[in-house]
Amino acid sequence: MKAINILFIILRLVLGGAMIYGGLDKFQPNPSPIAVFEKAEKFKDPGKEDILQKILYISGSKQTGYFWQLLGICEIFFGLLVLLQYTSFVGAIFLLPITLNIFLFHAFLEADEIPGLLRTGAFFLINVALVLKEREKWKPLLWLKPL
Repeated sequence: MKAINILFIILRLVLGGAMIYGGLDKFQPNPSPIAVFEKAEKFKDPGKEDILQKILYISGSKQTGYFWQLLGICEIFFGLLVLLQYTSFVGAIFLLPITLNIFLFHAFLEADEIPGLLRTGAFFLINVALVLKEREKWKPLLWLKPL
């Protein structure tokens, strides 16, 4: 087995495992809207707007009653697809917008937290690498030749 194949197996395990872990974490009990409001009230000072943005973004997703859990289901399911050898490409394609959103969340709302930014950036780059590895499978879909 080539070293590059072993590397991609490790990358699949890292990305799939991280997505499954993150997906399972989304099924913890959601705070009540009143608790969210009270928590947000503590950070309404002008110097704490960045913390308030994060609280409102995540809490808003949780308060919908479906989005946070749906995101968790997708992370778990697509993470499992990435882990399985024959479905890893499909899982990587479906995970791409999710890992991009996670990275952009950290880039825009937690730019000062370098370890989190590097970790989520690494997940996104791993996802891109897994998709690009299989470019011969999807290249014909993008470069159609005229009849």
